[in-house]
Amino acid sequence: MHFSELIKTIKERREALQVTQEGLAELSGVGLRTLKQFESGKGNPTLSTLHKISDVLGMEICLKIKNVTHTK
Repeated sequence: MHFSELIKTIKERREALQVTQEGLAELSGVGLRTLKQFESGKGNPTLSTLHKISDVLGMEICLKIKNVTHTK
């Protein structure tokens, strides 16, 4: 999933749950400015920040490590 898709998914989930940015910031412990920057595509949140936001929204962030084949 590209970062822009992640932003869209989280924003849509927040809106579907009728949670304001202010409410999400308060519930997640993430700064309002950080959240606004993230949703506008200007921020670069840490994995910890994404976890806090997604947890409040009932979502889960999963990382997938690509299988890299080394050439000899």
